[in-house]
Amino acid sequence: MNMIKIKQDKEKNLLRHHPWVFSGAMEESSIPSESGVQKVVTSEGRFIAWGVYDSESHIQLRLLSWDEDVCPDDEWWRNTIRAAILRRRPFFEDKGSNTNAFRIIHGEADMLPGIAADVYGRIVRVIISARVAWNNRQLIVDTIEGILHPQMIILNTDSSFCAIEHLHEITEYYQGCQRFTPSEKMEDIRIREDGIYYGLTPGSGQKSGFYCDQRENRIRLERYVKDAVVLDGCSYTGGFTMHALRAGAKSVDAFDSSSDAVHRLLANVNMNVEMETLPSDARERVTATKADIFETLRSIARNKYDVMILDPPKLAQTIKSLDNAKKAYKDLNRMAMEKIKGNGILVTCSCSGALSREDFRTVLAWSAKDARVEAQVLETLGQAEDHPIRLSFPESEYLKVFILRIIK
Repeated sequence: MNMIKIKQDKEKNLLRHHPWVFSGAMEESSIPSESGVQKVVTSEGRFIAWGVYDSESHIQLRLLSWDEDVCPDDEWWRNTIRAAILRRRPFFEDKGSNTNAFRIIHGEADMLPGIAADVYGRIVRVIISARVAWNNRQLIVDTIEGILHPQMIILNTDSSFCAIEHLHEITEYYQGCQRFTPSEKMEDIRIREDGIYYGLTPGSGQKSGFYCDQRENRIRLERYVKDAVVLDGCSYTGGFTMHALRAGAKSVDAFDSSSDAVHRLLANVNMNVEMETLPSDARERVTATKADIFETLRSIARNKYDVMILDPPKLAQTIKSLDNAKKAYKDLNRMAMEKIKGNGILVTCSCSGALSREDFRTVLAWSAKDARVEAQVLETLGQAEDHPIRLSFPESEYLKVFILRIIK
C-alpha cells in the first residue's frame, strides 16, 4: 500500500490526534492519484494514523484511526457510529424526559468527520458536511436505523459546505433503511426541550432545523430575566424567548432575519400557551420582527432593555474570514453595550469554530472599551453535553457564550 508522508515539523498536531491534514502538510511525491484509505506516516516513515484522502475535499486528508492494526473499513464506521450513539444513551432511554431533541453524532468530536445527527422525537436528521461522510451515507443510515429504529431518517448536505466539498445540495428521506420520495409536504412535528414545545417541519429550516447546543444556556438565562425588558437578537424560532417568557420577563422583543423563523416563533408561543407550558399572558408580552440585527441595534432607543441576547449565525466560516468576523462581533457587541441599561445583562454568543474562546473574550473587551463601559463576566458557558469537545480537536469547541453585566 502506498503511504502519504507528512512533511517534517508538520506532524506534531497529527500525532496528538488532530484529524485534519491540509495539502501543504503532505510531501508532494507521496500524494496519491486516487481517493481512498491511506496509511499516513512521518517523513521518516513512522506510523501516524490511517486516513481518507480525497483531492476534491477542502480538507484533503482526514485522519480516522491512530491504531496501526485498525484500518477504517465499513466495520470501523459501524462501530464508531454505534459508540457515539450509545454515549448518549441517557437521552433516549428515558421516555418520560422533558427533552426529546438531542444530538447523537457530533462530527470530528465523535471521530466521525462531516456528520452531525440529531434526534427530534421519532425522527433523525443527519447533516453531511464532508465528502467522506457523503460516500458512507448508506452505512450511516443503516447503522442509525439498526440502533434507534426511528420513524424516519432525513439526510441532507450542509449548504455552507457544498461548494468547498464539491457536493450538491440534496435532501434524502429514508424509512427502514430504504430511500423514498415523500408524496406530499411533510407534516409538522412537535419536539420538547426542558418541558417547552417547538414545532418544525422535517427536512426544512436552518442546519438541522433546531439548535440543541444552546439547551443548557437557555435554561441559565431564566435566572436573569424576572420582570426584565428583554431583546432577543437572532432569535430564530424562539428558544431563548420561550425561556424568558416562562421565567417572568416583563416583555420580549425578538428579531430575526428570516420571516419563516419569526412566524414559527409566534406559533411556538401560541402553542405553549395553549398547552399551559407558558403563562396565559405570554403572547401579549412578546413581539417578533423580521429585521437585520445590526440595523436593529443602530436604531433602538438607549436604556430600554434590561437584558439583551445576541446569538448571531456563524460569522467566521473559515480561518480566512476570521479578521472580518472579529470586526463584526466587535461592532455588534459594542452597539448592544451602548444601548443596554446600566447594570444590564448581555448574553452574547459565537458559534464560529474558527474564533477561539480567548479571542472572543478579547473582542468583547475591545467592544466594552469602545462603548465606554465596564463589563463583568458573570458566567462562561458553551455547548450542551451532547455536543462534546474533543481535546485533540479544539475546533470542536465552537459555541462560546458569555453572560456579562454592563456597568455604566
